[in-house]
Amino acid sequence: MDVRLNDILVMKRPHPCGDKRWLVLRTGMDFRLRCLGCGHEVLLPRSRAEKNIREILRGSDEKI
Repeated sequence: MDVRLNDILVMKRPHPCGDKRWLVLRTGMDFRLRCLGCGHEVLLPRSRAEKNIREILRGSDEKI
């Protein structure tokens, strides 16, 4: 899966704050993601993050 810095990931399940969108801050073996609802940051293994992605939004809300 092609995930890049500053992509917005829409996940299958919402964060406890209610938002499903996450900003990608770091890629590699792990993803560092920031919740766009409350600003909470998490570090997830790539395999777990990719399994939960519903869609990827890039630049001008271009859907991938």
